[in-house]
Amino acid sequence: MNIYRISQTVNGGYDTYDSAVVVASSEKEATLTHPSEYKKDWKGEDDGCSVWCASENVKVELIGVVLFDDIEAGVVCASFNAG
Repeated sequence: MNIYRISQTVNGGYDTYDSAVVVASSEKEATLTHPSEYKKDWKGEDDGCSVWCASENVKVELIGVVLFDDIEAGVVCASFNAG
């Protein structure tokens, strides 16, 4: 498992996520991780909700490797611009 920073610049302003740190097994899996804990079934499409973006607009940066086997994939922390 790897640690990635995901970010987007498509949707900005209030009530949007601009980035998150996620644990995922691949870069592709990281692009399909929604920063909201309530969107676990998100498939990467633009669902009409402007708080994030479609997966093709997600920028992914590898920032580390998980050292423990018991760490699950998902969001570690997210940056939400509340309005």
